[in-house]
Amino acid sequence: MPETKSITIKTFDAFTRLSMNDINRTAKFIHEHSGDFKDPISAIRKSLLYAAKEIAGLGGYVFIIELKDEIIGAVVVNKTGMNEYLSENILVYIAVNEAYRAQGIASQLIKHTKRYCRGAIATHINKDNPIINLFEEEGFEARNIEMRLTRKQ
Repeated sequence: MPETKSITIKTFDAFTRLSMNDINRTAKFIHEHSGDFKDPISAIRKSLLYAAKEIAGLGGYVFIIELKDEIIGAVVVNKTGMNEYLSENILVYIAVNEAYRAQGIASQLIKHTKRYCRGAIATHINKDNPIINLFEEEGFEARNIEMRLTRKQ
């Protein structure tokens, strides 16, 4: 099992910017390590660009854990600009390298996200995704179901 004792979480926002290379590298990592629940890499990249304020919007945060210059875990949070009726933050993506799962990496990322982000945090999780249990352990509650109308382009 790979060693993870001396890991740190890097925090990126509008002030500590991700480079375009880091955005592409992180998008690729999230896409490769999202298992059965992956979005197109273009959608992942768009959420990173929004968080980094490279496209219009309120921005957000990207939290990355690296070990020997290799990403082993990442979270993308986008600010919504809402409060009271919708959460101020949406945790869009969380991914952990399969070789480092069951070692507390996702838990550390969620705890860091809770400490760093101001206001409520929402996330959308596929009902069959086992990470639901971890989010519940971290205080997240299932409050609504999402119904979505997807328009054909």
